[in-house]
Amino acid sequence: MKQWLITKADKTKAAELAEENGFSPFLTLLLMARGYDTPEKISHFLQADEWDDPMLLKDMDKAAARILRALDSFERIVIYGDYDADGVTSTALLYSYLEQRGGNVGYFIPDREADGYGMNRGAVKRLAEEGARLIITVDNGISSADEVAYAAELGVDVVVTDHHTPPEILPQAAAVVNPHRPGCSSRFKNLCGVGVVLKLVSALEGAELDPEALFENFADYAAIGTVGDIVPLQGENRRIVREGLYQIANSEKPGIRALLEKTGLQGTLSTGNLSFTIVPRINAVGRMGSSDRSVRLLLSDYEEEALSLADEMEQENAERQKQEQLVLEQAMEQLHREPRRQLERVIVVWGEGWHPGVLGIVASRITEKFGKPSVVLSVNGAEAKGSCRSIAGFSIIRALTDCAPLLSRFGGHTLAAGLTLQTEKLEEFFSAVNRCAAQQCPQMPMPQISIDCKLKPEGLSVALAAELEQLEPFGAGNPTPVFALLQLELKEIRPVGGGKHLRLLFSRDGASVSAMLFRTTPQEFPFVPGDVLDLAVTLERSEYRGEEQLSVFIRDYRPAGQEAEILFAQKQNYEAFARGEDADKASMLPDRAQLAAVYRLLQREQNKPRTMEYLCSRLQNEKIGYDKLTIALIAMKQAGLLRMERDADTLTVSLCTTNGKVPLEQAPILQRLRAQ
Repeated sequence: MKQWLITKADKTKAAELAEENGFSPFLTLLLMARGYDTPEKISHFLQADEWDDPMLLKDMDKAAARILRALDSFERIVIYGDYDADGVTSTALLYSYLEQRGGNVGYFIPDREADGYGMNRGAVKRLAEEGARLIITVDNGISSADEVAYAAELGVDVVVTDHHTPPEILPQAAAVVNPHRPGCSSRFKNLCGVGVVLKLVSALEGAELDPEALFENFADYAAIGTVGDIVPLQGENRRIVREGLYQIANSEKPGIRALLEKTGLQGTLSTGNLSFTIVPRINAVGRMGSSDRSVRLLLSDYEEEALSLADEMEQENAERQKQEQLVLEQAMEQLHREPRRQLERVIVVWGEGWHPGVLGIVASRITEKFGKPSVVLSVNGAEAKGSCRSIAGFSIIRALTDCAPLLSRFGGHTLAAGLTLQTEKLEEFFSAVNRCAAQQCPQMPMPQISIDCKLKPEGLSVALAAELEQLEPFGAGNPTPVFALLQLELKEIRPVGGGKHLRLLFSRDGASVSAMLFRTTPQEFPFVPGDVLDLAVTLERSEYRGEEQLSVFIRDYRPAGQEAEILFAQKQNYEAFARGEDADKASMLPDRAQLAAVYRLLQREQNKPRTMEYLCSRLQNEKIGYDKLTIALIAMKQAGLLRMERDADTLTVSLCTTNGKVPLEQAPILQRLRAQ
C-alpha cells in the first residue's frame, strides 16, 4: 500500500521553455518537475560533462604532495580499503593508478568479522611491521582519529580520503580529503568513496591531466562503486556513471570481461545491470568471505585467473542468496508466530546464528514488505549484532540515539544503521525503540511512490521511450521516470516465464496497453478481466527479432480511484487499537449486515491470496474499510468460521464447515470493542 505522489508541473511554462530553446516538450516537462527549470540547468544536465578542479577539495594539495613524495622516494604505500563495492573499486582504481606510476604499492581490505569497518590498530601495526610508510584510506578513515594517531607513533603517515559525514574531531593526518569537511570549496558534495579517489588521481596527474584519458582508464571502476553506494546520480556522478557504463560494456580488462561473461551481460548496459548483477556479486564476497578476491579480480591481467575468481564470486553470491533466504524465512516465521511484532511501528526480529553478512539485505526486504522500519539482529552468545532499514520520514539513527543506554555500539544515518547490544537486552530494546518511534512519529509515514506525470494510453510509443534515454543514467537522485496510467480496463491475464510473471492486457478509449508484472503468479494476482485499475509504470525501448518495440513494466497497481491514504489511516487506527493506544473504536465496529457482506465475499475469494486493498475495494459499497475488515476477519476466526494465513497485507482465507448457527456476535474482539 503506497501513496502515489503525482508531480504537478506547469505544462504551459514547459511548452514555452521547450519552444524557445529547441528542447523536447516532453523531456522539458519531466526535467522541470525535477528542478531543472532554466535553459542552463537543462543543458547542463543533458550534457553530463561536469568535472571540477580537484584542488577545490580541501587538503587535496596536501594529499597529492605527500603521495607524490612517496612515489619519488619509492616509499611503501598501502591502500586501506573497505569490503563493499565502493571500497573495493576505490582500492582497485587507486592501486592500478599508483602501480602505473611505478609506485611501491600494496593494498589491505579488512575482514568484515575479524577487522570490522574502517581502520583498526591491529591492522595498522601489521602494515607498519611489513614496511608501510604511507597509508591511504579509501571510503573510510574519517572517524579513525585514534588509529591515525597510532600510525603516527609507528612512523607511518596517513592520507585520509572518505565521503562519510565527518565527526567533530578529525584525524591528525597528513591530509584529510572529504567533500563534506567544513570549509571545503568543492561544489559537488555527493561523491562516494571511489569518486573522491578519482578526484585524487586527477590531482596527482596535475598539469598532465587528460580528462578523456582519465575516464577511459578508470570510469569503469568508478561507475561500479558509484552505483553500488547509491549516491545521487547528479553532477559529477552523472558523468562518472554515463562514461563508466560505456567503458564497462567495451572493456578490455580481463576482470571486467569475466564479470560480464558470468552475469550474461552484453551490449548496452544500464545502472540496473550494475545494481542487480555486478554490485551484488562484489558485495557478496565481502559479506561471505574476503573482499581481497574482488580486488584481485578487478586488477587481474590474465583471462584464466579472472574467470576463476569470477567463478568464486558466483559461488559466494549463490551462498549469500541461500543465507539471505534462510534468514528471511526464519524472520517471517517469527513474525507469524508473534504477530504483535507486525503491529509495532518498528519491526524487530532476531535469531541465533543468523549470518551477519545478510542482515541488512533481510532488513530491506522486511521494510519493503511491511512498509515499516525494521531491525534484524543475529544473536551470538551474549552479544547481538544487527542492521536497520527505515522509510522516508522516519530517522532510524535518531531512534537508536534515543536508545543509546541499551546499546554497546551503533552508527549510521537516517535510513540505514547498524547496532550491537547485549542479548539479555533484546526485549528491552524492542520496547524502547518503539517508544522512541511513537514519540518521533505518533503516526508513521506512509510508503510512497513518486510519479512524474500522467499519460494517456494512446500516447505511449517507442519514440516516447527513446526520448527518456536522454535522461540516463538513472539511479538515486535521478530515478527512472514513473508514469500513471489511469482507469484502464483489464482485458486479459497471460502467465509468462513458467507462470512466475504476468503479461496483462488493458484498454481505455479504444487504445490497448500490454504491460509486464514481474514476480506475481496468476494465483497471486487478485483482479479479473473487467476490473478497472490504475497503474504506475516505467517505459523502455527494446528490440525483438530485429524490430524495436515498447516495453511497459508495472511498478504498482491499485483499483481505479482507490484512496490509499484513507486505507492507510484505517490500518493505523486498527494497529493503535491492537497496541492498546487511543483509537477511533466506533468507526471500526462492523454491524450485522457488514459482517454478512464480508462473509459472502470470502465465500467467493477463499483459498486465493488476496491483498487487504483488494478486499476493501470489493467492499467499498458496504462502507467497510481496512480497520473494520480486519475486525470482521478476526471475529470470524475467533468464532471458528474461517482459517486465515497472513503475510503482511496479503491473506489467504479458507472457510470452515460449521454445524448450526455460530454466535458470531459473541466473538471476543467484538465484545471488547462494544465494551470500550
